[in-house]
Formats: sequence, structure tokens, C-alpha cells
Amino acid sequence: MTALVDRGAEGPDVRELLCRGHGRRIMPACDASRMPRPGTRIVTVDEPQERGRHRGLAYTLFLPAEPRVPAGAVLVLHGAGSTKESHQDFARACREVGLAALCVDLRGHGESDGPMDGRAVEDVVALAQHLRARVAERCPAAPAPLPLALRGSSMGGWFALTAAAGARADAVVAICPASSDGLRRGLQEGRFAFAADEEPLLQLLAEHDPYVAAGDLGERLLLLHAEGDETVPVEHSRELHARAPGSRLIAVPGGHHRSIQHDAELQGVALRFVARRFRAVADGAQGSR
Repeated sequence: MTALVDRGAEGPDVRELLCRGHGRRIMPACDASRMPRPGTRIVTVDEPQERGRHRGLAYTLFLPAEPRVPAGAVLVLHGAGSTKESHQDFARACREVGLAALCVDLRGHGESDGPMDGRAVEDVVALAQHLRARVAERCPAAPAPLPLALRGSSMGGWFALTAAAGARADAVVAICPASSDGLRRGLQEGRFAFAADEEPLLQLLAEHDPYVAAGDLGERLLLLHAEGDETVPVEHSRELHARAPGSRLIAVPGGHHRSIQHDAELQGVALRFVARRFRAVADGAQGSR
């Protein structure tokens, strides 16, 4: 896909424009009636190798270019009111370093079926299994079992933590992860724009404790949080870090709730963390032979 992007746009707005995250039309470069203005650059956006549905959940799958074989895979989980397209920049970054990545629309969002409900954690676990299966089918030479990471932002961070055990995740990257209390208040006060079956979802929030999940993850957990986050206080990630011996917390001065998600440097930090965890998995497998 080729798009025209004004150089005046910057930060995540550029990526969201390319990925339709703001509902703006992407203009094809071959449209002679819309010649680029001076100062406009042409950006070519790589498409996912696969668009599909699993359990009524719409997803896009990114794989490294052949003949490269994925060393592992990352399931990318968006926040409340967002969509898979808003996080495909990270999926493309995964692909560049030899990882598969799957971006999903959680229920109540994007192109997926039905409101978000009590199946939400189960959905993430099923998607993790589906991601491993799709990589195994499309890339038979990939390691088995395939190392897998969950990367979630805000509400997606809550799901990454609470689904990690069921998904058999080897690494979790939680970016400004929402708290159970924050999600509960948002639902009860009607502050979320996505469709939700409130009672089953509230029950789900009560059944899963992200602090316990963080403790179980330990050194497999990386937390990234902006100190200027106006939606989820950084203290929440500090408490998660305290409950998870061996975990890593990067608290970035300033910023806001969405400033970390699309920061190229911090995406690199997340990818290096995931790569280290996957190498540890591979080394452990070698040592057990």
C-alpha cells in the first residue's frame, strides 16, 4: 500500500493515518487528480500476509519475509476503543527483526463480532493458540513449541497479564496497563465507547488479579509507563513491578497515556526484551536435550 503523508504530521498520528486509525482516507499515489503538495513524502506500507477471523475475532498476521523463519511470535492487544490497525506499526517492527506478529480487534472493537464480555481472557488464550498454529502451518521450519509473547497497551496490558498463564506466554510487555479498578469504574460510569456486556465483563474483572499474574511472570515481564500518564497513574505499574521479582519497569519522564505505544525507541526496547526471553527459551530447550 502506498500513501501520501504530509511532513507536518508527526508521531503516532502518521502511523494511524496510514493504518486508518482516524478514519481518514488514504490516497493512492497513482491518483493523478491528487498530486502531492510540496513537502509531501510518499510512504509505502507493507501489508500483512494474512487477514482472517478466529472465534469471530478479526486479525492481521505479519510474518518475516521469506526465506527467514520466525524465531517466535507476538500477540498484539490494543486498548479500550482502539483497533488492530493502530498497532500494526509494532507488528511491522516485529517482522523486521524476524518475529511473527498477530494484531487483533478485541470484541466490541473494529471488525470483530459481538460486545466484549466474559469470554475476553479466553479469547486471548485462543488467539495465542491460533497464532502458534498459523505460524506452524505457514512456516514449518519455525521452532516448536513456538516462543510467544503478549504485548498489550492499557486495557490490552490488563489482558496480556491475566491471559499470560493460559497462553503459556514466554514474555509479556505491558504498556501503561490498566488496573482492574480503573476498568471497572470506566464500565460502570459509561466512559468507554466500545460495546460491552457489562455484567459478565465485571465478573471477569473480579475473577482475574493482574498483581498475582505479574508475580507469576517475574522476569518474563516488562512494564513500560509514562510518568505523565493522565489515565492510568504510573504508581500502578510500580506496584505491579514490586509484586513481580525479577521484572523490569521503565518509567518514562513526562509523556501521556498513549505516548509510549508508538515510540520507536521504546518499541526497540520491547523487541530486545522479547528477543532475550525467546533466546532463554531456546537455550533451555537445548539444555534439556
